[in-house]
Amino acid sequence: MKDFAIHPKIRFAASVTDFFQSYNIGSSDLVFASRRTQQHFPADRLKNAMVIDYRNYASGEPTDQMVENIAAELTGRSFRRVFALGGGTILDVAKLFALKRLSPVDGLFMGELPAEKARPLILVPTTCGTGSEVTNISILSLTKRGTKIGLASDALYADEAVLIPELLADLPPKVFGASSIDALIHAIESYTSPKANACTQLFSLQAMDRILCGYKEIAVRGEAARISLLPDFLLASTYAGIAFGNAGCAAVHALSYPLGASCHVPHGEANYVMFTEVYKAYRALHYDGSLQSLCLHLAALLDCKEAAVFARLEELLGHILDKKKLPAYGVTEKDLDKYTEIVMTRQSRLMANNYTELNAAAVLSIYKKLF
Repeated sequence: MKDFAIHPKIRFAASVTDFFQSYNIGSSDLVFASRRTQQHFPADRLKNAMVIDYRNYASGEPTDQMVENIAAELTGRSFRRVFALGGGTILDVAKLFALKRLSPVDGLFMGELPAEKARPLILVPTTCGTGSEVTNISILSLTKRGTKIGLASDALYADEAVLIPELLADLPPKVFGASSIDALIHAIESYTSPKANACTQLFSLQAMDRILCGYKEIAVRGEAARISLLPDFLLASTYAGIAFGNAGCAAVHALSYPLGASCHVPHGEANYVMFTEVYKAYRALHYDGSLQSLCLHLAALLDCKEAAVFARLEELLGHILDKKKLPAYGVTEKDLDKYTEIVMTRQSRLMANNYTELNAAAVLSIYKKLF
């Protein structure tokens, strides 16, 4: 049997002011928000709250040490609700602070410590990629264990996800590109997952259609065209989050994690590097079922032949973000065997969702084609 559920209540705010008027954030609230995001806030709205800017604790992708440092800063302070306004990094970190206990963080992520919800969690995305506002997953680099890994638990679901398109208006083009491509990959990987069902695929299709139609318009009209499309991209990201929160992501994410952890490549960009090569490998191994259905749908959407879908996708995505080879990030040829071992031994949760089985030789072959 296959299940489908949307766990957080999804709310739509007309503006940041509307959001603050609705939630009346005060001294008993913990709020995660970067300095850039806080510039959108009405004056004095957070003057009494406990505010955390995770950039004060580390740079780059979130780590277990970053979370431990924030927890140490909050020792002895109690809070009733947890809010987070930000990209996937901030949302993933904030989820952990809604738990009864989160330290030692590596123990929590390795299943040695139970994940138990202790307080309400309200998440507000400021990018159009991760879908983290509607998923039960938090992803960290575990510095003590030398890997990047996801924790999936129902205790990590937000109670409410609030969508405010205004917060995306000043996204730098590269961040917009990486995050929206991440959402596209969420939609596509969940569509071809063996855990997919009619409901998840409906959300997957809606997400990929909105994103790719937006990309086609940007390719014709230029980068500035994205501003009027931001509500569509934000909604598409949430749709994709609902889809992969039920059906899961797969090898694209699994292969990207070693690159993100070792070379500090942003999550969406690392996924972009792996994306089409993984799907070409799938197609060479077994072309049928959901993959064939996907290609037929994309061919109609992209106005190309079925066999040319991934080449056309690469061309279109090139208008949104430049794609690099692995050496451009500092990856060496000897790293490829190590990356393959990490994928095959530590990313079984994701690899179980592959469209068709990829063994170690297939994973290594993908890495070599990207080198």
